[in-house]
Amino acid sequence: MLTRKQLELLEFIRTRMDVDGVPPSFDEMKDALDLRSKSGIHRLITALEERGFIRRLAHRARALEIVKLPEAMERAAFSPRVITGDKVDAPPPPRGALPVEAVHALEIPLMGRIAAGVPIEAISHVSAQVAVPGSMLSGRGQHYALEVKGDSMIEAGINDGDIVVIREQDTAENGDIVVALVEDHEATLKRFRRRGAMIALEAANPAYETRVFPDHMVKVQGRLVGLIRSY
Repeated sequence: MLTRKQLELLEFIRTRMDVDGVPPSFDEMKDALDLRSKSGIHRLITALEERGFIRRLAHRARALEIVKLPEAMERAAFSPRVITGDKVDAPPPPRGALPVEAVHALEIPLMGRIAAGVPIEAISHVSAQVAVPGSMLSGRGQHYALEVKGDSMIEAGINDGDIVVIREQDTAENGDIVVALVEDHEATLKRFRRRGAMIALEAANPAYETRVFPDHMVKVQGRLVGLIRSY
């Protein structure tokens, strides 16, 4: 059982170490507890050490270490954050932290799955809506999202289960990652290359071969402009 002064001193030491990372000086402890001399602090420190709450480390200035806290103080030290609506009872930001601006988000249609591998059936229906940052919707035109199925684009940073954001367009530059409609019924996500009258759809995984089609068999349905990943 600790006395009131012993509890006050232990709490003061704990608070200062949490804030500054080092224990307070004897003068600071004396002032905080409103004692007339440091001898009173020495007695309190000795009592706390004898009861196993603190440890003094030899040959070091301000060398105090808190070993344990009374049960009541441990409960008081836990202060859960309370969320009410859109506000959270949180500590102030670190010194020098930059303000965080609200992200403008827009909803776009999630059109289903797109193959990053062997093409699957073309996607033509809206299965849900997904919110994306407005900054991701670059340029003019309509945008839509697709869930990636397969691993043929992993070396381009696109994994199975990712959501890709596509800007709807019917042209592409060499090297663009596009949604390509093959023979009007199969859709795939690949890197676009034009080779004369032929279109090459390149994977970003050496386990998959590049597929080459006459240009009339491939229709570009959009270009990759963003990616969303859940962990």
